Amino acid sequence: MILFSSLSLREELTRAVADMGFETPTPIQQKVIPHLLSQPSDIIGLAQTGTGKTAAFGLPLLHHMDTSRKDVQALVLSPTRELCMQTQEEFIKYSAHMRGLKTTAVYGGVPISGQMRELKAHPQVVVATPGRLIDLLERKALSLEHVKYVVLDEADEMLNMGFREDIDFILKNTIAREFTWLFSATMSNEVRGIAKRFMKEWKEFSVSVANSTNENIDHQYFVTNRHQRFESLQRLLDFAPGIYGIIFVRTKQDCQEIAEKLMKQGYHVSPLHGDMDQKMRTKVMERFKAKNLQAIVATDVAARGIDVNDITHVINYELPDDPEVYTHRSGRTARAGKKGICMSIVTPKEIYSIRQIEKLVKQRFNRSDIPDGAEVVRKKLFYYLEQIETAKPQKHFAEVYLQSIHDRFEDMDKDELIKRLIWLQLKDTIDVYQDAEDLNAGYDQQAPRGGAGDNSVRLFMNLGIKDGIDSNDKLIKFITESTDIEANMISRLTVRDLSSFFNVPKTAAEFIRESLSSKKFKGRKIRIDDAEQRSGDSRGGSGGGRKYEGSRGGGSSEGRSSYGRRAEGGSKSYFDSDPNRQEGSYRGGAPKERYSGNTSTFKRQSPSGDRGRKRD
Repeated sequence: MILFSSLSLREELTRAVADMGFETPTPIQQKVIPHLLSQPSDIIGLAQTGTGKTAAFGLPLLHHMDTSRKDVQALVLSPTRELCMQTQEEFIKYSAHMRGLKTTAVYGGVPISGQMRELKAHPQVVVATPGRLIDLLERKALSLEHVKYVVLDEADEMLNMGFREDIDFILKNTIAREFTWLFSATMSNEVRGIAKRFMKEWKEFSVSVANSTNENIDHQYFVTNRHQRFESLQRLLDFAPGIYGIIFVRTKQDCQEIAEKLMKQGYHVSPLHGDMDQKMRTKVMERFKAKNLQAIVATDVAARGIDVNDITHVINYELPDDPEVYTHRSGRTARAGKKGICMSIVTPKEIYSIRQIEKLVKQRFNRSDIPDGAEVVRKKLFYYLEQIETAKPQKHFAEVYLQSIHDRFEDMDKDELIKRLIWLQLKDTIDVYQDAEDLNAGYDQQAPRGGAGDNSVRLFMNLGIKDGIDSNDKLIKFITESTDIEANMISRLTVRDLSSFFNVPKTAAEFIRESLSSKKFKGRKIRIDDAEQRSGDSRGGSGGGRKYEGSRGGGSSEGRSSYGRRAEGGSKSYFDSDPNRQEGSYRGGAPKERYSGNTSTFKRQSPSGDRGRKRD
């Protein structure tokens, strides 16, 4: 077994590593560190997040620094502010006993003047994000002419974020560079292109996905319908009352929206994404590390800077586009030999993606049922009992308060007191979950096809045959593309010259009203009302045009709540805003929206898959 103490690191570094409690190098460290100590050369290190890449390049880098010199000898490029700060923090720990060694981190989101002052202290090592580094070079606050070592950390992510030109510029300006160390989770064509342009004959070290996937992670997935994704997330959070985790989403907009919805419902969470300023992001991370938050909602890029060993759960609100990103996400839990859980919320159509990820990580995932209401209450009960059992009151608590407590409840039976205390703790959960519906896909999800009954609502829309909506199929296509609901949720379609009518489940009606009301068709606003608010017979006849009636699909099971709010301006005639009706097919440019909500409400939520949306 290789130990850090057996590596030929300078004594100061070996002592610092021992102070940090590390004895055995990780697989990537075992491969890279001895090579870079004995025969430094250009290298490529391939390993997933959480495998110890920072120490793999950081320890050899510091080992080779000449502390007597007062110029920048080493440059580490990082894709994000968080990762940049994290790397700098690790370097400070590694170099705790190295007299004369100075490191500094430069990144955007904070005043550049402070970083310019730090550079005047002549650090030997600079950790930087590409954009801020170029700003400093243009201001002549930093020189790279003596840089001998360049490390590209998370190279694949830097290229994904559009830093290719910046990287090219920086590498061309490190004229004294002798060694380039490139570390990446994946070896894409772009990463290989960087290597071919700027590296000599390199040696490649890799830790395979099969080896780097933590066997202590329990991979679970839960299958639900698309419109119940958010409610499923709530159910999973409530079923894990001691959770300390990360909820992964695809985009910054999703991150903000989902975090806000959770906070409004009392969850101790916060968003973490690239549109937040550095001060706010730092504050979120401080709260998270202090465990004042039960979870953070994060994009993949923002989460690159999270280095916490105690994370119990990773929740994929949606699966990532790239299956390899799954390993980055799941690697945030089960660190330092601990166990962890990685949950994924998927629709029936996404089970294929789960199979692809299983092949990649070479592990079988466990399909689990979304817990029902009784299970959630029971889980919270036992969590509360455990909290009582393990509680350690302050030393003088009994002396100060015990007599008062005893006097107040002297005549109350012990069982009655316990019952009341637990009821106070659980009553809100019981109120929420006593009639909770089954969220698992495939269980009582559809009512009989074509019938309105009490389970559906009939809606009016101001588009018809003269707009190019001249068949049931075109009407269904327009609705599903505009709201991203499933086609089988739409029934009893009627298409006229200037209007259309259709039925949708009660539980989805408000979401559909809001989603369609936000769209425009050739510059004019789409109007959606309950059919009963419109004059005339909504089932046909008076429109003067052809009538299309039919049944395609059916409504979903009866919702637990009613919806009294009408679409804004519902009492006005659709002619009020239609002075220039034009024929043609739908070309609405508004982004698709998916509905997501709990049993009492549906709210608009932008989908993670919009192609035009800017990511982190």
